[in-house]
Amino acid sequence: MNKKMILTALLMLTLGGVIGAGIAYFLPQRNNMDMAQSTPASSPAILFYRNPMNPNITSPSPAKDEMGMDYIAVYAGGDRPASEPVGMVSINPSVVQNIGVRTTTAQLKTLTRNIRTVGRVTYDEERVARLHPKYDGWIEKMFIDKTGDQVEKGSMLMSIYSPQLVATQEEYLLALNHAELLKESPFPDIRNGALSLLEAAKERLTLLDVPEHQIKKLRQTRQVMKGLHIHSPFDGIIINIGAREGSRITPNTELYMIADLSHVWVIIDVYEDDLPWVSKGDTAEMRVAGIPGRVFTGQVTYIYPYLEAKTRTIKMRVEFDNPHLTLKPDMFAKVTVKAGKQIHAVVVPSEAIVRTGEQNQLFIQRSSGEFEPRNVVVGVDSEGQAQILQGVKAGEVVVTSGQFLIDSESKLKEATAKMIAVQPPTPTPAHDMQMDTMNMDDMQMDTMSMEGMQ
Repeated sequence: MNKKMILTALLMLTLGGVIGAGIAYFLPQRNNMDMAQSTPASSPAILFYRNPMNPNITSPSPAKDEMGMDYIAVYAGGDRPASEPVGMVSINPSVVQNIGVRTTTAQLKTLTRNIRTVGRVTYDEERVARLHPKYDGWIEKMFIDKTGDQVEKGSMLMSIYSPQLVATQEEYLLALNHAELLKESPFPDIRNGALSLLEAAKERLTLLDVPEHQIKKLRQTRQVMKGLHIHSPFDGIIINIGAREGSRITPNTELYMIADLSHVWVIIDVYEDDLPWVSKGDTAEMRVAGIPGRVFTGQVTYIYPYLEAKTRTIKMRVEFDNPHLTLKPDMFAKVTVKAGKQIHAVVVPSEAIVRTGEQNQLFIQRSSGEFEPRNVVVGVDSEGQAQILQGVKAGEVVVTSGQFLIDSESKLKEATAKMIAVQPPTPTPAHDMQMDTMNMDDMQMDTMSMEGMQ
């Protein structure tokens, strides 16, 4: 009996100590809650507490994260008007200076652009001749036999023997004699027929490129010429010679390639983002390494209607006069196109735009230390200036440096505003979880005591 009384007394002492410890533990927590509830009514109401490292994690009461950092209180309302843009950022002026924020004013300007590119000098395709015979034959004599020689229009290049040409000359002489015999005929049809036959024979010689002076000589001498001449069609340079003396030639044989280099083309490559600026008729300046100090002035005459897939560029043709033949084909050149297009628009420095891929954004300084994020539509760029089609007006102050730090703070403010708009889920308070833990411990101790008594 005494033993049972002793055990009962020990059990009562143990339970009393546990209850006392629990009361001592919960009193500070309760006091803290009472203090939080006794906050003056004039202070903004706390909606919840936000994890400083992850805004998506919240708590209805003060708490700490895994690193021991206190949760941040999120207040309702505040002193900001409801019409304020989402993401508005307020920064102390001293902090603004420390992080290097610089601003400028959006201005109304006229944009132009100088497009710098490279090109290659080539022949004017309208001033290149490739001479082919219109008959079979043999080269009897060459009067110009060196590439690079300069020739004038009408210069004799070579003499060709062709059985076809000999036969055509004989036909012409027969028609000539026949026309002279019948010119006194009393029958008009006979006279006209003879003249028509003569004109047809002469036309065949002309179509075979027999020069006029040789036809005239044939008419005067009445003798068939063995070799007929090939002449230069214009002033130019011999670029290529395709046959030599004694060679057999056919209509497939290229006898000469002649180019007039007094006027040349330069083919340039322009990137597709520069295409809106260039138009036919724009002035271009060219410099070549082989002629230092010389600036050639030309004009854009053609924009090719296709894009080069590998280089993502568009070819354009610029024409230059070359009276002294200083420009040589296949020279590389540096070309500056003076774009004639002018755009009147609101412009800001290109560096002021925060480009996120999906949208473009600027930060507008509304007052000292207050910055508003604003989505904008960007047009063309020119010499470090960007055209703003929509979103900013002339005269507004935009941030040009430090905007990425402001953007980070703005995104955080925007995320917080969205969280306030949607009531966060109410997690289990930390002290409630501790109470549940203590209750479980008490039940375990009661069970152990009962087993000991038995």
